[in-house]
Amino acid sequence: MNVPHPIPYQGSKRNLADEILRCFPAEIETLHEPFAGSAAISLAAAAHRRAKCFHINDLNKPLVDLWRAIVNTPDKLAIAYEALWNEQLDDPKAFYRKVRDQFNLTGRPDCFLYLLARCVKASVRYNANGEFNQSPDNRRKGATPATMREHIYGASSLLKGRTTFSSRNYRDVVLHACREDLVYMDPPYQGVCGNRDTRYLASVQFCEFVEVLEQLNAKHIRYIVSYDGRTGTRVHGRMLPEDLKLAHMELDAGRSTQATLLGRDEATYESLYLSPALAAELRNRKTIYRFTRSEQMCLWEVGV
Repeated sequence: MNVPHPIPYQGSKRNLADEILRCFPAEIETLHEPFAGSAAISLAAAAHRRAKCFHINDLNKPLVDLWRAIVNTPDKLAIAYEALWNEQLDDPKAFYRKVRDQFNLTGRPDCFLYLLARCVKASVRYNANGEFNQSPDNRRKGATPATMREHIYGASSLLKGRTTFSSRNYRDVVLHACREDLVYMDPPYQGVCGNRDTRYLASVQFCEFVEVLEQLNAKHIRYIVSYDGRTGTRVHGRMLPEDLKLAHMELDAGRSTQATLLGRDEATYESLYLSPALAAELRNRKTIYRFTRSEQMCLWEVGV
């Protein structure tokens, strides 16, 4: 299925969405994405009818405002993006700087969408003052208005009328989830962000994150976590503790771009963790989960 993706975003789980959906339970009342970003998992789940309702949250408020505009006012956003795209044509580099200044003053969703479509590697970066400061990719002008309109309308048709939006700390989102819900968490990776990830206005502390997972376990909440991984033999960040009793697997994210630049043929594997409540439910369904990409782990077998 061709899933629409109006927001280009570095670190998006777009290419891994099918594998992640294989770990979904049969019934989901609300799918919560507390670190939504491009909301790739919500879009995939909506396209495949895997959840009734959706909750898109991100600490980056302009990003949530953009999602609200995509879902609720697609006509207005598509027209505004087209106007910006056409206006850039005489001098794209200078126009990008102008729009970036406007966005930092106003937070306008159309400006943000234009910047995301034009910036280097679709990578959101902020300075110490919380201002968007990523440079433009001067080799391209961003998605054409026709292409962007198609993705905006597609995302709106999937999510409109059954999606709530918020810009709160992830703890406030996940701790309100019910047993009938599913929480998908894709926090900033330790191996990438260090103490502060410039994609976010605040970092996620490892110990605090583990404590939140413990609280979810105590409430028997179903959740999935994408968290770090490895490239070749190099491990990125700490694995989540064994005493959380999470089911762990690795997803083949493809050949590492950085390794390729260094002349090495190495694949990147991202860790995926399933909560005890979710793992138990899937085991009870007697389902064998086998993934299509090479070297991925079989999560479990019937009777194990």
